[in-house]
Amino acid sequence: MSRQSTVEPGQEPSAGDRDEVRVPPIRPGGYDPADYAAIVVRSAEEAGVSALLVMTVLHNEAYKPHHPLLERLWQWWKPGASFGVANMHRATFEGVRRAHDLPGRWQDLRDDPAFAIHAAALHLKDLDRRLPRRHVRRYTRDELLALGYNTGERNMRAFARGVLPGPMARSYLRRFRAYRGSAAEALAAADRRDPWGTAAE
Repeated sequence: MSRQSTVEPGQEPSAGDRDEVRVPPIRPGGYDPADYAAIVVRSAEEAGVSALLVMTVLHNEAYKPHHPLLERLWQWWKPGASFGVANMHRATFEGVRRAHDLPGRWQDLRDDPAFAIHAAALHLKDLDRRLPRRHVRRYTRDELLALGYNTGERNMRAFARGVLPGPMARSYLRRFRAYRGSAAEALAAADRRDPWGTAAE
């Protein structure tokens, strides 16, 4: 059973409060974003963004194994690799850390899924603030934010004006649209499950 948070609405959780939130372990043989649905809901509410957006981004970023040991080995081979269940690069994290006065370090993302999801939700919030209210109709706002998460703010704003994404961004967008249903199902089950993924009594 998970312990309840003491964070008030609109208040950033402290490092100590994040320790109060138990999260399911990342299985060495696999990773399912749905395991973290309750964490996604909480982080999205705190950041003021769509939980469906955050969960769909997690599904999109689940293309590689997310395990602390594997990520350490991957970084040894590729020092600039992204970390955590939300695949955040160091420069992106440092921008979020400064903007929101986060107490953790970039390296903590690989060991603390709740912290990684919290940082991703805050980054999506920052992107949302920088996305113009008016944009081309071929994309929803969530799709543009997902593209911004993948390609950066400058590209996101260009896509909003009508610039066509390149092949990699188009592939990311196709996966984002395809995972929307799975993400919605995971969130629908979140209120019936605790953060360990067990059915509520």
